Amino acid sequence: MAATAVGVFAIALVLVRSGHDKSDVLATAATTSSTALPSTTTTESSTTTEVPTTAAPPPPSTATTKAPAPRKPTPATSAAPRRLVVGAAALPRSASAYEGLGAWVDCFDWSATYSNNKPSVGPADVDRMASLGVQTIYIQTSRADAPTDVLEPERLQAILDRARQRGIRVVSWYLPTFEDQATDVRRMVAAARLSVQSFAVDIESTKISDAAERGRRLVAESTALREQLGAGYPIGAIVLPPVATEVINPNYWPGFPYRQIAPLYDAWQVMDYFTNRTAAQGYRDAYRYTADNIDRLRADVGIANLPVHVIGGIADKTTPDDVDGMYRAAAERGSPGGSLYDYRTTADALWPGMQRFRR
Repeated sequence: MAATAVGVFAIALVLVRSGHDKSDVLATAATTSSTALPSTTTTESSTTTEVPTTAAPPPPSTATTKAPAPRKPTPATSAAPRRLVVGAAALPRSASAYEGLGAWVDCFDWSATYSNNKPSVGPADVDRMASLGVQTIYIQTSRADAPTDVLEPERLQAILDRARQRGIRVVSWYLPTFEDQATDVRRMVAAARLSVQSFAVDIESTKISDAAERGRRLVAESTALREQLGAGYPIGAIVLPPVATEVINPNYWPGFPYRQIAPLYDAWQVMDYFTNRTAAQGYRDAYRYTADNIDRLRADVGIANLPVHVIGGIADKTTPDDVDGMYRAAAERGSPGGSLYDYRTTADALWPGMQRFRR
């Protein structure tokens, strides 16, 4: 993500998630891929049984080191205005977890492995999220350089259990690198089979430098994931913002196979990180950036009313005015939900505006 993952933001020009153009650069990928994934793929060198003894650096997609968010709750109130729905795009019933107000949590927040044994998010934070009106928690379950498919299962399960008790849905997520396809799929399936309502794939890694090959592997892994989870399991696609990959840096992922993976996913989330944009680019306007990303993503996928959950800017760089612009653009387009990246860095002043995404 949300996300906190591999190197989207390491490339200064693209920095955010998005989709790409409709050209069929990977026209043969769908027919050549199958669930029989290559056994000769390169494994990630950092994926070893040795767990880091110090906290890993902040994930590139968070852009900056996270500062602890204020802990004073800002309760959701019944007076909060309901979201405006104009030409609402409906999610499949099975993918209702992507509706409403969301909150993102990554391994650097909840796990001891990536926080130098000082996790900052736990079950008590789920109680706070409930008081803030959060309806879905998006939680990262492992990383490509982690020693296990699911990190610290007991600690993670405690968070999942508290969410269930508080009536909050949970979507697990993982960022595949496409280097070791068998491992990617195994870890994604493991995340999906936790006590969660859905699983989402964070699609942003450029570890495979050749965009066509990267796209082919994305299609292959998505196909394998769908076949293993079954037709009825809701799967979400977390994608880069089309403005970033089509306007700002078209070389980031040319030929992204939107239409080839579209039948494999039930929900779409766009990394609408307007905080990574500049005024010089013309996109440090949360309204314009959100509107353009939704419109472009719908055109790329080829579905005019595609339901797109917007993941707004990096929270500690976001202002209440940003939230208002993001919300207005999303509401006008009938977006089913919204969130900021991430929960821990979201200041109290932002929650009232975000509560308008509640469904």
